[in-house]
Amino acid sequence: MTRLSVNINKIATLRNSRGGSVPNVVEAAINCQKFGAQGITVHPRPDERHIRRQDVYDLKPHITTELNIEGYPDDNFLKLVTDVRADQVTLVPDVPGQLTSDHGWDTVKHKKKLIDVVGYLQRNGIRTSIFVDADIKMIEAAAEIGTNRIELYTEPYAQKYMANPEVAIAPFREAAKLAVKLGLGINAGHDLNLRNLKYLTDMIPAIAEVSIGHALIADALYLGLRNTIKEYLDCIKP
Repeated sequence: MTRLSVNINKIATLRNSRGGSVPNVVEAAINCQKFGAQGITVHPRPDERHIRRQDVYDLKPHITTELNIEGYPDDNFLKLVTDVRADQVTLVPDVPGQLTSDHGWDTVKHKKKLIDVVGYLQRNGIRTSIFVDADIKMIEAAAEIGTNRIELYTEPYAQKYMANPEVAIAPFREAAKLAVKLGLGINAGHDLNLRNLKYLTDMIPAIAEVSIGHALIADALYLGLRNTIKEYLDCIKP
C-alpha cells in the first residue's frame, strides 16, 4: 500500500509571513500524524524561507511515523539530517534560491557525488531516495549509485493528466517497471492532488510513498486538515 507523507513547508511559509509561531509547525506535524498521515516531509532551504533548520530539530522528537527530509546535499544539510537521524533523505538538485524543485538529478553527470553522499547517509542508518525524472538512463544510473529508492518527479504527469491520463502516465509506468526490475523502491511527488493521485497509484501500485504539500495544505483551507488527509488517504487505498 502506498503511504502518504505530508509536506508541511507551507505551514512554515504562513508562519514566517507574520513572524512568531502561528501556525505552529510542530503542532501541525503532530495533527497530521494523528489524522492518519504515515510520514512528515520537510524541505529546509538555505534561505530558510519556510522550514528552518531549528524546525527540523524541534520536529524530530514528535515524529512517530517517518521523517523525510528533502534537500540539496551540501555540508550543512548533511550535518542536519545526520544530527536528527532522519528516517529518509530525499536528495534534490535545487540551487540556492530556487522557488521549488522543477527537475530531477542528472544521475549520470553527478554519479560520483551521489555515490559519496548516498554511501555517507546509508552508513549513518538513513534510507536514501534520489529525485529523478521519468528517464530510463537516469534511473539506471540511480541504481548503479546504490540508492534505496528514487522519487519520481511527477509535475509532467500532473500537467498532462487532465488532457489525457493515459499519455500522462505512460512514461512513469515504464520508469516504475524498470525501477522495480533494478531493485529500487519508488516514491513520487510534485503537483499531486485529489484529482490526479488515485490514477497514479492505481496505475503504478509499486509506489511506496507519495509526498504532498502544496495541494494538500491548500485543500485543508476549505476541507479542514483532518478531512483533507482522509481524502488523500482514500485516493491511495488499493
